[in-house]
Amino acid sequence: MEQGVSIAIDPHVHSEQSYDGREPVEMILAHARAIGLDGVVITDHDEIEASRRAVELADEFGLVGIPGVEVSTAHGHLLAIGVDSRPAKGMALDKTIEDVRDDGGVAIVPHPFQRSRHGVRKRNLEDCDAIEVFNSMVFTGYRNRRARTYARRNDYPPIGASDAHYLPFVGRAYTEITLADTELARPDVDGEVVVDAIRSGATSISGKRTPISRSVRQYANGALKKTVYGVAARMPGLSVSPYSSG
Repeated sequence: MEQGVSIAIDPHVHSEQSYDGREPVEMILAHARAIGLDGVVITDHDEIEASRRAVELADEFGLVGIPGVEVSTAHGHLLAIGVDSRPAKGMALDKTIEDVRDDGGVAIVPHPFQRSRHGVRKRNLEDCDAIEVFNSMVFTGYRNRRARTYARRNDYPPIGASDAHYLPFVGRAYTEITLADTELARPDVDGEVVVDAIRSGATSISGKRTPISRSVRQYANGALKKTVYGVAARMPGLSVSPYSSG
């Protein structure tokens, strides 16, 4: 990668706006600053309002503000990073990617090939902007290695992320992004610059896996909350919110 300003971003973090998350945006941003990250992208499931709030508050915490959302496509989950609005859920993967790009964002495939986590199958993955090759919440290293091999063979930029739903895991894995503009001072870095750098492939990954006991707990809690939320959403007269009660 070219020499320039290098920043550390965790591009896959969930807040209390996700059905399976619980952390307020302010706490996530404070934690990110405390552990030395330059930014986090709040990527709630099919929700973008908390991410927009994080962007508005980012400067107060000395962080780069980048909006994002984890979209449920017809073929699996997709991270839409740098978008102004949430893409419609349930569309074909290629159409969703097209919409993300039209909105100025990058389309990143998270935890690919992991059907238990709604990962995109290899046969459906024809085009994207980057691949999440290190997800800290995988149970074993096999899935990450498979994703890394696929990204390398197909020349996709590698992305590392925590996929954190709970505060202590934010930043467990992250992406180092090198910005080619050597004249750019750190305070001048914004979300658009970061998105352009990801698109150009100026990325490397850092971090480690979350202990498997914690990953299992997060996965189980998320699955339970999703089931309860889905049932409640179909009950007439019952008010439903994606926010976790704790």
